[in-house]
Amino acid sequence: MATKGQDWRTEQFRLGVCYYPEQWPENLWEDDYRRMKELGLSVVRVAEFAWSIFEPEEGRFEFDLFDRAIDLAHQYGLLVIMSTPTATPPAWLTAKYPEVLNAKQDGTVYQHGQRRHFNYNAPIYHELCARVVTQLAEHYKNHPAVVGWQIDNELNCEVNTFYSKADHTAFRVWLQEKYGSLDALNQAWGAVFWNQTYSDWSQVHLTRPTPTNSPNPHQALDEKRFFSDSAIFFAKLQSDILREKAPNHWVTTNGMFGHLDSHQMMDESLDVFAYDSYPNFSTILPDKGDRPLLDRKWSLNLSAARDVSPNFIIMEQQAGPGGWVNRIEMPSPKPGQMRLWTYQSIAHGADMVLYFRWRTATKGTEIYWHGLNDYHNRPNRRLEEAARVGEELNRIGAQLLGTTYQADVAILKDYDNEWDGELDVWHGPLTGRSISGWFKALQRHHIPTDTKYMRSSTTLAELAKYRLLIYPHPAIMPTSTAALLSKYVEGGGTLVLGCRSGYKDATGQCYMQPFPGPLAELCGIEVEDFTLVGPFQQLPDISWQTGAVLQGDAFVDILHVTSDNAEILASYASDYYAGKPALVRNKYGMGNAYYYGSAFTEEAAGALIAELGLVSPAAKWAELPEDVELAIRVQEGTDKRYAILMNYGHEERMITFLTPKRDMLTDTDLHGLVMMKAFDVYVIEI
Repeated sequence: MATKGQDWRTEQFRLGVCYYPEQWPENLWEDDYRRMKELGLSVVRVAEFAWSIFEPEEGRFEFDLFDRAIDLAHQYGLLVIMSTPTATPPAWLTAKYPEVLNAKQDGTVYQHGQRRHFNYNAPIYHELCARVVTQLAEHYKNHPAVVGWQIDNELNCEVNTFYSKADHTAFRVWLQEKYGSLDALNQAWGAVFWNQTYSDWSQVHLTRPTPTNSPNPHQALDEKRFFSDSAIFFAKLQSDILREKAPNHWVTTNGMFGHLDSHQMMDESLDVFAYDSYPNFSTILPDKGDRPLLDRKWSLNLSAARDVSPNFIIMEQQAGPGGWVNRIEMPSPKPGQMRLWTYQSIAHGADMVLYFRWRTATKGTEIYWHGLNDYHNRPNRRLEEAARVGEELNRIGAQLLGTTYQADVAILKDYDNEWDGELDVWHGPLTGRSISGWFKALQRHHIPTDTKYMRSSTTLAELAKYRLLIYPHPAIMPTSTAALLSKYVEGGGTLVLGCRSGYKDATGQCYMQPFPGPLAELCGIEVEDFTLVGPFQQLPDISWQTGAVLQGDAFVDILHVTSDNAEILASYASDYYAGKPALVRNKYGMGNAYYYGSAFTEEAAGALIAELGLVSPAAKWAELPEDVELAIRVQEGTDKRYAILMNYGHEERMITFLTPKRDMLTDTDLHGLVMMKAFDVYVIEI
């Protein structure tokens, strides 16, 4: 097997597009490729949904159509990212081997007709996928245009739960390998409760419908770990073949979806991670609370992709309004927004960007998911914007390649709490609203922020590079993670925790000790009482030492100080817990741990930003308005630093440049009062 780690980068910044030659008359191809080059595009992704083109019937392979398409792309100097077409098994396959189909929790089998209707665990599907991937890799391994491979397409998109017969069978094997015995399984799942104890492995299944629609929570957590491992196995099955058969190509996959540990998949199978960026989802799924960030919130998603792969590929960048015939109704990007979103991706670590798609489909479910070209294939403003971006990146893109996003603050997440919180409403819903509150506050204070996933492999050095870590509501808190966080704080770091922290172990069972469990000593507090804020109850008022009175949110942990080094910074000012501590800072070693007894609003996060003395890295050279995002990319080992300013406002905004700067995109001087146009972008060497 070839070694992992083929270099995916090239000498220039690659701007490209997703292309479907099988969907268009061949007499359009040459004109398409010619116009791509004129726009400054230099890479195309192909074939992710083309299994029946390559294998029209079982065991018979044909490559003529894509050979012609890829040869012609090469004539026009375009690089090609090939895809394995396993996201859409052909009709002949699902008809002959119905055991490959996925099923709902109640056993209802999904049928052929859309995409992602298969399961990851049917042995015959492993065999058939391995065969088509092998055939493709052997056929295209030496093609001069092909540089890399995308495995499948958007693993766990559309559906991220799997309940076929093959999945139940594979789950038992997975559990036997994990626990070794039924006694250990029964202990981990707390099966003594409600008489769920298993006496034979044949009795064990994935969760199934229950009278209250509430499965065993420990079983449900293991189930999601199993779903993730199944997807990772499926990806590795393909990447191993690609590395052996096409060792000179790099391997990626796209998307970051539920019930999938993307970090583990990256470690085991990929050379680079790819993300699909559609900021206008924010128009139908806005962040909760006042003053939603809308398309700017996509920067939070991009920061999560960046944690998987510090520099990454955007395999699908939104290039128009999005929508299927029956759902996902997005408005068109306004003039300038597509360019803004492209630089948003670049600002957060993308070193290659491909627009989705070249031309809007005239058939099928995605006829309203628009590409650069409309159906008529005539000039439009989106093509003009793409051409502008192509020209700009042709001039300055190489300077940004390999630079990495710089942040002194990180929001911590982990898969176990994410998955456990889907079922557990006493902590799960709090995380999203608190992360939203923090991200809004940090964005509007122009403080660049990372997302950092806590994993069993996370080291102290990875955490120590951050001045501040924010871990809103980690209910599951293994003692090893608590020890690592204690070392981080002891060494001089600052940690902020919210309510419902530290009371569960890795199985999801509760510690028999005062909250916040293994974090109690670090935080210098115990939770003496707690309550969910009910739907007919008022949110608590919290009085801060600064004199401000802010409202808590959703939950109340009533704190009791246990450390002589702890200081009460805010107290509850309403209800039966009035006067009790709500925010405590504990000096621990050379650092500080903060415990806040509620969920974080933007206002509470802003108050903590002031308490912590955080200031924007742009403060010495510019005064930035709220609507402008600041990102900084740095060339390690050099003094090269680039600030990227992005105006998400729908009107122009005023920036005061305290020292002279120059916009690299337009070669324009920036000094004093400058009016930044709506959706405009500045790239500045600082």
